[in-house]
Amino acid sequence: MIEYIALLRGINVGGNNIIRMSALKAFFETMGFSNVRTYIQSGNVLFASDEKDLNKLTKSIEDGLSKTFDYEANLVLITKPHLEKIVVNAPKGFGSEPTLFRYDVIFLKPPLTVDEAVKHMPVKEGVDMLAKGENVVYFSRLISKATQSRLNKIIGSPIYKYLTIRNWNTTKKLTTL
Repeated sequence: MIEYIALLRGINVGGNNIIRMSALKAFFETMGFSNVRTYIQSGNVLFASDEKDLNKLTKSIEDGLSKTFDYEANLVLITKPHLEKIVVNAPKGFGSEPTLFRYDVIFLKPPLTVDEAVKHMPVKEGVDMLAKGENVVYFSRLISKATQSRLNKIIGSPIYKYLTIRNWNTTKKLTTL
């Protein structure tokens, strides 16, 4: 069995696409997955499956979610070992000054590549910093100048539907569940 983490986009945000975690857990169980757990309301689902084809598995889950919960489901699916590697390989010092910086990991969905994503991620000098990872971009911004951050520019870009963002604490926590 392979351990996966499904990072759902656009649920329980701003009163849209409200899905209770108990209903989400039940859905994943009806799909035949085992050891299903959810973490916080933003759509993080941990589960195990025999399926090795990430693209096939992603499509199957998205189709099922869309039909069951009547919304256009979109998610990034990663293996637990890949997530652990993302945490271990974070840039030196990433996450070390939480009183000064906000830290996020931007998870990318194929076919979006890191190099292509970075082209659409402007940074504000003295506010934002980004670093490339394996299918992720590490992004931090100075809390005292957060309103000047260019992270919000990603939302209007054509790549937005191919990514999901999790804060550093959530990313690390998912490796321990």
